[in-house]
Amino acid sequence: MTRADLAESLHSEIGLSRAESSKIVEQILHEMCAALSRGENVKISGFGTFVLRDKGERVGRNPKTGVEVPIAPRRVLTFRASQMMRERIVAAG
Repeated sequence: MTRADLAESLHSEIGLSRAESSKIVEQILHEMCAALSRGENVKISGFGTFVLRDKGERVGRNPKTGVEVPIAPRRVLTFRASQMMRERIVAAG
């Protein structure tokens, strides 16, 4: 699903103009990105939670040569689906 698909869905379901629908989708995504960049988690009830995690430095290994290489600490974004979303996916499959 793309941004355009979301905007088209808003247009057809709610009756907003295509421009308004697109603007709403962009604003929602902008607010989510802003919250995540401030270090906040984003929870959408009935859908899931976007969580920022800090991963520490660790030692990795080049699979081709076997040489150990340090992997720098970093922040990663993970998504955890809500129980309701999981049930919907199982029921649909």
